[in-house]
Amino acid sequence: MTEVIGVKFNKVGKVYYFDPKGNTLEVGRGVVVETARGVEFGYVAVANREVADDEIVAPLKPIIRAATNADYERLEKNKEKEKEAFEIAANKIREHKLDMKLINTEYTFDGSKILFYFTADGRIDFRELVKSLAGIFKTRIELRQMGVRDEAKTLGAIGGCGRTLCCSTFLNDFHPVSIRMAKDQGLSLNPTKISGICGRLMCCLQYEQVAYEDLLKKVPNKGSLVEYDGERGVVNEVYVLKGLIKVKFGTQEEPVFKILDAKDVKILKKGKTEVPEDVPDELNE
Repeated sequence: MTEVIGVKFNKVGKVYYFDPKGNTLEVGRGVVVETARGVEFGYVAVANREVADDEIVAPLKPIIRAATNADYERLEKNKEKEKEAFEIAANKIREHKLDMKLINTEYTFDGSKILFYFTADGRIDFRELVKSLAGIFKTRIELRQMGVRDEAKTLGAIGGCGRTLCCSTFLNDFHPVSIRMAKDQGLSLNPTKISGICGRLMCCLQYEQVAYEDLLKKVPNKGSLVEYDGERGVVNEVYVLKGLIKVKFGTQEEPVFKILDAKDVKILKKGKTEVPEDVPDELNE
């Protein structure tokens, strides 16, 4: 077991472990640490605790120090400089006529590097842009292309539910979301109704998927051949949360529909659940 503290560099970012170097640090306390990007300012998200060695990504780096008043002042100055750098970079992008959208600017805590985050439809040759920016800021420049999900997470917005986006409030990482989840949950497969503002499937589809998968094991699929009270019928509709099914009996000309408890029918042949082919591929991720 090793004593660690967990540090976040963004409100909804991942937690990284560091050696507290004998310091006892409460949640929310600022710390200065060294990362692959250089010296960074972060906040304690997990107070001192012991974790198993296999939970640590070696080597475990120690914190440089608990943040001082001077560190907090420097952090605020960096934020002001980031605003200025954003405006300058946006103007330079227009001058170079590059088809890219600047999303965010970050200074490393020690000012040794400036990171510019952008989105674009394809690959961008920004070598001349980097030269221009390096000539202005006289420091290392790094441009990073991000996806539409990360753009939404960075900028934040209000979702279709009327609440602030999950990705910009509490999701530390993106989890795989597929069109199958919408199908399992009986939602409309209209892309405009199951997509977030980023244009991808809503992250919230993933929240209840485990519960739906468990419930679906207890009901026959739509199209299944079932028997009830000695009579055979085909499942026409499934009400997963209620555990009920709508079964069509009789002939094609004179059908009879009954709402039954899924536990009361015998499944003779299980139907297949299909995902419509007209759903855009880019949503199914």
